[in-house]
Amino acid sequence: MNIKKFTPSVDKRVLVLLAGLMWCGVGIMLMRYAIIWLSGLEKRGAIAFYASGFLAAMAIHHFGFLKIADKNLNRLLPLNEKRCVFSFMTWKSYLIVLVMVSMGIALRHSSLPKSYLSVLYTGIGLALFLSGIRYLRFFVMLLFKNRSSV
Repeated sequence: MNIKKFTPSVDKRVLVLLAGLMWCGVGIMLMRYAIIWLSGLEKRGAIAFYASGFLAAMAIHHFGFLKIADKNLNRLLPLNEKRCVFSFMTWKSYLIVLVMVSMGIALRHSSLPKSYLSVLYTGIGLALFLSGIRYLRFFVMLLFKNRSSV
Protein backbone atom coordinates (compact mmCIF):
# COMPACT_ATOMS: atom_id res chain seq x y z
CA MET A 1 0.00 0.00 0.00
CA ASN A 2 1.43 3.33 -1.09
CA ILE A 3 0.87 5.99 1.57
CA LYS A 4 1.98 8.79 -0.77
CA LYS A 5 -1.34 8.63 -2.61
CA PHE A 6 -3.06 9.80 0.60
CA THR A 7 -0.71 12.78 1.05
CA PRO A 8 -2.43 16.09 0.24
CA SER A 9 0.01 17.37 -2.40
CA VAL A 10 -0.02 20.90 -3.79
CA ASP A 11 1.98 23.12 -6.12
CA LYS A 12 4.68 25.47 -4.79
CA ARG A 13 2.36 28.42 -5.42
CA VAL A 14 -0.06 27.09 -2.83
CA LEU A 15 2.79 26.51 -0.37
CA VAL A 16 3.99 30.11 -0.79
CA LEU A 17 0.41 31.39 -0.41
CA LEU A 18 -0.16 29.32 2.74
CA ALA A 19 3.08 30.57 4.29
CA GLY A 20 2.15 34.18 3.53
CA LEU A 21 -1.38 33.81 4.87
CA MET A 22 -0.14 32.12 8.04
CA TRP A 23 2.52 34.77 8.76
CA CYS A 24 0.10 37.64 8.03
CA GLY A 25 -2.73 36.01 10.00
CA VAL A 26 -0.63 35.42 13.10
CA GLY A 27 0.76 38.94 12.81
CA ILE A 28 -2.75 40.41 12.71
CA MET A 29 -3.80 38.29 15.69
CA LEU A 30 -0.85 39.52 17.79
CA MET A 31 -1.40 43.16 16.81
CA ARG A 32 -5.09 42.78 17.73
CA TYR A 33 -4.11 41.73 21.25
CA ALA A 34 -1.87 44.81 21.53
CA ILE A 35 -4.63 47.13 20.28
CA ILE A 36 -7.12 45.72 22.79
CA TRP A 37 -4.63 46.03 25.63
CA LEU A 38 -3.85 49.65 24.76
CA SER A 39 -7.43 50.73 24.10
CA GLY A 40 -7.97 51.70 27.74
CA LEU A 41 -4.97 54.01 27.92
CA GLU A 42 -5.00 57.72 27.25
CA LYS A 43 -3.98 58.59 23.70
CA ARG A 44 -0.54 59.98 24.55
CA GLY A 45 0.44 56.91 26.57
CA ALA A 46 -0.83 54.52 23.93
CA ILE A 47 1.13 56.30 21.19
CA ALA A 48 4.35 55.78 23.13
CA PHE A 49 3.69 52.03 23.38
CA TYR A 50 2.71 51.82 19.69
CA ALA A 51 5.84 53.73 18.66
CA SER A 52 8.03 51.44 20.74
CA GLY A 53 6.35 48.40 19.18
CA PHE A 54 6.82 49.85 15.70
CA LEU A 55 10.54 50.39 16.27
CA ALA A 56 10.86 46.85 17.65
CA ALA A 57 8.98 45.53 14.60
CA MET A 58 11.38 47.17 12.16
CA ALA A 59 14.37 45.56 13.90
CA ILE A 60 12.68 42.15 14.28
CA HIS A 61 11.55 42.20 10.65
CA HIS A 62 14.87 43.31 9.19
CA PHE A 63 17.27 41.31 11.33
CA GLY A 64 15.14 38.24 12.05
CA PHE A 65 11.99 37.33 10.17
CA LEU A 66 13.07 38.61 6.77
CA LYS A 67 16.04 36.24 6.78
CA ILE A 68 13.82 33.34 7.83
CA ALA A 69 11.28 34.17 5.11
CA ASP A 70 13.99 34.44 2.45
CA LYS A 71 15.51 31.12 3.54
CA ASN A 72 12.08 29.49 3.34
CA LEU A 73 11.35 31.06 -0.06
CA ASN A 74 14.72 29.82 -1.34
CA ARG A 75 13.62 26.34 -0.28
CA LEU A 76 10.14 26.58 -1.83
CA LEU A 77 10.70 28.43 -5.12
CA PRO A 78 12.94 25.83 -6.84
CA LEU A 79 10.37 23.05 -6.28
CA ASN A 80 9.07 21.53 -9.50
CA GLU A 81 6.91 18.68 -8.24
CA LYS A 82 3.97 18.83 -5.88
CA ARG A 83 4.71 18.59 -2.17
CA CYS A 84 2.72 17.89 0.97
CA VAL A 85 0.50 20.84 1.88
CA PHE A 86 2.17 21.01 5.32
CA SER A 87 5.64 21.48 3.83
CA PHE A 88 5.20 25.24 3.57
CA MET A 89 7.22 25.12 6.81
CA THR A 90 10.04 22.81 7.83
CA TRP A 91 9.65 20.44 10.78
CA LYS A 92 12.10 22.60 12.72
CA SER A 93 9.83 25.61 12.10
CA TYR A 94 6.83 23.72 13.46
CA LEU A 95 8.77 23.11 16.68
CA ILE A 96 9.73 26.80 16.88
CA VAL A 97 6.08 27.77 16.40
CA LEU A 98 5.07 25.42 19.21
CA VAL A 99 7.61 27.04 21.56
CA MET A 100 6.55 30.57 20.53
CA VAL A 101 2.84 29.82 21.02
CA SER A 102 3.57 28.34 24.44
CA MET A 103 5.61 31.41 25.41
CA GLY A 104 2.85 33.71 24.15
CA ILE A 105 0.23 31.92 26.23
CA ALA A 106 2.50 32.04 29.29
CA LEU A 107 3.14 35.77 28.80
CA ARG A 108 -0.56 36.58 28.33
CA HIS A 109 -1.38 34.79 31.57
CA SER A 110 1.55 36.27 33.50
CA SER A 111 1.37 39.22 35.86
CA LEU A 112 3.29 41.48 33.44
CA PRO A 113 1.35 44.66 32.62
CA LYS A 114 -0.47 44.25 29.31
CA SER A 115 0.68 47.68 28.15
CA TYR A 116 4.31 46.50 28.27
CA LEU A 117 3.40 43.22 26.61
CA SER A 118 1.75 45.24 23.85
CA VAL A 119 5.20 46.47 22.75
CA LEU A 120 6.38 42.88 22.27
CA TYR A 121 3.13 41.81 20.60
CA THR A 122 3.12 44.82 18.28
CA GLY A 123 6.77 44.27 17.42
CA ILE A 124 6.46 40.58 16.65
CA GLY A 125 3.00 40.94 15.08
CA LEU A 126 3.94 43.73 12.69
CA ALA A 127 7.23 42.00 11.82
CA LEU A 128 5.35 38.77 11.02
CA PHE A 129 2.81 40.68 8.93
CA LEU A 130 5.50 42.49 6.93
CA SER A 131 7.40 39.26 6.33
CA GLY A 132 4.16 37.56 5.31
CA ILE A 133 3.68 40.25 2.65
CA ARG A 134 6.98 39.09 1.16
CA TYR A 135 5.52 35.61 0.63
CA LEU A 136 2.38 37.07 -0.91
CA ARG A 137 4.45 39.20 -3.32
CA PHE A 138 6.22 36.05 -4.51
CA PHE A 139 2.86 34.26 -4.81
CA VAL A 140 1.57 37.03 -7.11
CA MET A 141 4.81 36.88 -9.14
CA LEU A 142 4.41 33.10 -9.51
CA LEU A 143 0.83 33.57 -10.68
CA PHE A 144 1.78 36.09 -13.35
CA LYS A 145 4.83 34.04 -14.41
CA ASN A 146 2.57 31.04 -14.93
CA ARG A 147 -0.02 33.05 -16.89
CA SER A 148 2.59 34.50 -19.27
CA SER A 149 3.97 31.06 -20.11
CA VAL A 150 0.52 29.72 -21.16
